[in-house]
Amino acid sequence: MKDQVPAAMPQCFENWCRRFDDVFSRQKQRQEFRVDLGGLLGESQRKNLSQLSTNTVDGSYNSLRHFLNHAPWDEVRLNNRRLEVMHQCRQTTPSKGFTLIVDDSGHRKSGTATDGIGRQYIGEIGKTDNGIVLLTTYLHDGVRRLPLDVALYQHASSLEQGKADPNFKKKPDLALDLVDQCLKRGYRPGVTVVDAGYGNNTPFLKQLESRNLTYVAAIAKNRQVSVQTSGDESAHKQGLEAVAQTLAAEQFTAVQLNLEQPRTVWVAVLPVHMPKLEGTRWVAIQLNASSFEQATEVDYFLTNASDNQVSATWVAQTYSARNWVEVFYREAKGWLGLSEYQVRDAVSMKRHWVLVFTAYTFILWHQLTGGFRRRWATKPLQTFAEALEAFRTAVEFRLVRWLNEHLDVFASHRAMSGYIWA
Repeated sequence: MKDQVPAAMPQCFENWCRRFDDVFSRQKQRQEFRVDLGGLLGESQRKNLSQLSTNTVDGSYNSLRHFLNHAPWDEVRLNNRRLEVMHQCRQTTPSKGFTLIVDDSGHRKSGTATDGIGRQYIGEIGKTDNGIVLLTTYLHDGVRRLPLDVALYQHASSLEQGKADPNFKKKPDLALDLVDQCLKRGYRPGVTVVDAGYGNNTPFLKQLESRNLTYVAAIAKNRQVSVQTSGDESAHKQGLEAVAQTLAAEQFTAVQLNLEQPRTVWVAVLPVHMPKLEGTRWVAIQLNASSFEQATEVDYFLTNASDNQVSATWVAQTYSARNWVEVFYREAKGWLGLSEYQVRDAVSMKRHWVLVFTAYTFILWHQLTGGFRRRWATKPLQTFAEALEAFRTAVEFRLVRWLNEHLDVFASHRAMSGYIWA
């Protein structure tokens, strides 16, 4: 059922919400926090304010809107508390040397009044359209995965002075702000992974190196490098695609990637000199076949890792961790309404995203600690969707019991939407 009653939510949900009570200064804010969080975790496919208030007994659209738009609470403090909670339990504390993934994701939005909106590339539809882009940092340590911080990219067309506006920041600069937030919090990644949108930005890579961060970055095939290939007496500058064409099949190593759908790739690594970067870096050329001539997909990666760390297997498997942030976006958008909201200003949007992160972390926390598995499932809950469904099952059972005792209240709730039981 789509309808929810805060009083009928499972005890684990109330226990989770209590961990955040001191973030909110008023009891009304604590109530709306529970309504919003419960609605995001609910079964309704739509997660905007109108739908959340309609689905909640005693829910109010105006109250929820005030909670997101005007109520005096700090979304940064809420996000920090969420991460502190994950550090309080052995099963949920990230391991040292985790992989930090920096990425962005867009979604369509109509109109021109929303902060950050503009015609820009929207990854989920694969083309340029009117929409919003948000940047996130995400960690993965092989067992645990967790969204860290989020920021709105303010497209130049959404600002009064365009690119000259003081609030305008390029995506690489915004990404560095998120990396710095991660470091200030005490999260020190073993390696940072970025796609070509950031990997092709040499100043961004130099800033990562200035922070003593190891990275694996996707780069474009036309990037110029100085490399000494077999048969050459000295290194000379050429494009990466041209370098890949000179490599023999025996220079590639088969690597198994353990993704949602396992696949084998063939990878060759070689030392290069990159323009505007001092010293030697390593480039990895990854194919979906055993030779360049047979390959239909070719990827190029750059890393500043030490010589004794770099190998074909390490580069390919390290970069493949980026797949987890794509899984997160799919889950957060598909199940929790990350891209659904009825607010226009940047602060309210960030509040919504942090609330989605909090709902997402609630499921991850119980999945890792085994609480859902012990109480509401007879099978291992190996995916986010399975753990969420176990929680929703508990909500349904408790709602049925509540309905038997409060049928008149529920009837009044449905009558407000124009429906009655006859």
